Amino acid sequence: MCLRSARPPRWADDRFVPRSHGFASTLFNQSKLSCVLVTGGAGFIGSALVRHLVRETDVTVVNVDALTYAANPDSLQEALHHRRHHLERIDICDAAALQAVFQRYRPQVVVHLAAESHVDRSIAAPAAFVRTNVVGTSTLLEVAREHWQGMHGEARQAFRFHHVSTDEVFGSLGSQGAFDETSPYRPNSPYAASKAASDHLVRAWHRTYGLPVVTSNCSNNYGPCQFPEKLIPLVILRALAGESLPVYGDGQQVRDWLYVEDHARALHTVLTRGQVGATYCIGGRAERTNLEVIQAVCAVLDRLRPDPQGSYARLVRYVADRPGHDRRYAIDPSHIERELGWQPQESFDSGIEKTVRWYLDNPQWVDRVQSGAYRQWLEQNYANRPSPT
Repeated sequence: MCLRSARPPRWADDRFVPRSHGFASTLFNQSKLSCVLVTGGAGFIGSALVRHLVRETDVTVVNVDALTYAANPDSLQEALHHRRHHLERIDICDAAALQAVFQRYRPQVVVHLAAESHVDRSIAAPAAFVRTNVVGTSTLLEVAREHWQGMHGEARQAFRFHHVSTDEVFGSLGSQGAFDETSPYRPNSPYAASKAASDHLVRAWHRTYGLPVVTSNCSNNYGPCQFPEKLIPLVILRALAGESLPVYGDGQQVRDWLYVEDHARALHTVLTRGQVGATYCIGGRAERTNLEVIQAVCAVLDRLRPDPQGSYARLVRYVADRPGHDRRYAIDPSHIERELGWQPQESFDSGIEKTVRWYLDNPQWVDRVQSGAYRQWLEQNYANRPSPT
């Protein structure tokens, strides 16, 4: 059962039946797709998409990434030096640099993943989130619009701008219901607010200028190559180091977990088969409390890398909750399942197993991302956080 609002749904007039605005709203012709530009393609979800496109298709992938702290070219693995992959170190707020890349490669599809995405960082320094997620998105939209308006015929009809967003823009759920494509926006953190603003900009460029867009909102991702400020890799690495495992508040906050490679497959499906003007909610149907997630990671570690001192769960420590911490997220992915035929291939249990094994098997990747700046952030965010009263 989905949570419904008494108000008209967001984008109510074109959520499922998009307006054409002078271009076809039919499915993308995959046989003519030769170049995809991915922003944020050295980040966690972006690198998974780039790897997928290089492995599973014949398209050229132009990877635009500023290579800030959470981006890592090592995450691209075999795609990094592949002949169909081109990494361009560019800040999406730099319009001139973006224009040069568009002119050089002439992409037919843009998949916009570049974003500041860590809620705790957004609370500590919100301006960076406004700059990248709002100003950067508007800059990219304008460059993409100029590029699209300079195209002709079938190329112009086929162009797509796929904006990748989050379920956090919808706010917090009660104990029942799930977000879907009609859920109203109620962002509660600076991160969520900045992503909501970017969603609205994409809608505006579609309705005002006719830019052929599609938007997807995903649930919490996890899997290989995730920067260790996020919950699951944080728990894996701190447990292996024998450090405390911080749990915000009572640990009963619920998230819907999606294995990142399932998300990459969903993004590929949306960019090739999604309808112009539509939104697709992508979730893993895997709700777990934060405490359950931590316990699941500890159980896999206990089996794969047992600690002579006992279960890793002994390291759990409760700390003061995050300000404005949303209680529950959940996504109903029925629309993308029904309309586009996508479903997650990994269960939560199989995905956690694969994720823990990957971190155990890739210590060099971990060593390179755990820079001094990252360790300083951990100290700032967790070491001095008081226990809940």
